[in-house]
Amino acid sequence: MQGKVVLITGGAKRVGASVCRRLHAAGASIMLHYRSSAGEARLLQAELNHQRKESVALIQADLLDLAKLPSLIEQTVQTFGRLDALVNNASSFHATPVGEITPEDWEDLIGANLRAPLFIAQAAAPALKKTQGAIVNITDIHAERPLKNYVVYSVAKAGLVGLTRSLARELAPEVRVNAVAPGPILWPDDDEFDELSRQRIISHTPLKREGTPDDIAKAVHFLLADATYVTGETVNVDGGRHVAL
Repeated sequence: MQGKVVLITGGAKRVGASVCRRLHAAGASIMLHYRSSAGEARLLQAELNHQRKESVALIQADLLDLAKLPSLIEQTVQTFGRLDALVNNASSFHATPVGEITPEDWEDLIGANLRAPLFIAQAAAPALKKTQGAIVNITDIHAERPLKNYVVYSVAKAGLVGLTRSLARELAPEVRVNAVAPGPILWPDDDEFDELSRQRIISHTPLKREGTPDDIAKAVHFLLADATYVTGETVNVDGGRHVAL
């Protein structure tokens, strides 16, 4: 990753921040996108720029606003002169039980988890082709095995897996496109899963423990830096949970 430039959406906190730190430690310059987490984004930028000057820049955007998505690529190239990798990490997650699903739910969950990655990737494709670059999408093990009461989210992530495979064909041979599907890594900030629910999930995970954000970051790093003959694949990083559901 030395000398490479990576755009990471939703990079200010949680898994996105771990991806930023690991790729930065490997030598990459980072364009860190955030929507509303300005404070966390600035702190992370300061931390990483202290380690290596002018190696991290920030860009704010609401990914539901399609008109603004090409500017993420344009500003990255203007700032760093190139684009080598795109990590579509930003996500929206909330329950949508059948009978309670609204058009707003659809717009938010499909927009953040599927539509935005497509249009960002489309905008990034010319720059990535120039650098023989790569894309990694952050999906979910529930793309294959839907999570009860999370209909729209599960559909959106299933679509993102399909998008990963389609883009792998469309952008080959210059650009590789893969995905990482996390299992129980971090619980939602809104405490939707109580302690009993968490323990039940962990008990059904073969490795009997939660993963860490850095587990996801390691997989992203591998797909970007080392997996030079891999495209169209989804790597499950879930302690084996996908085989036990």
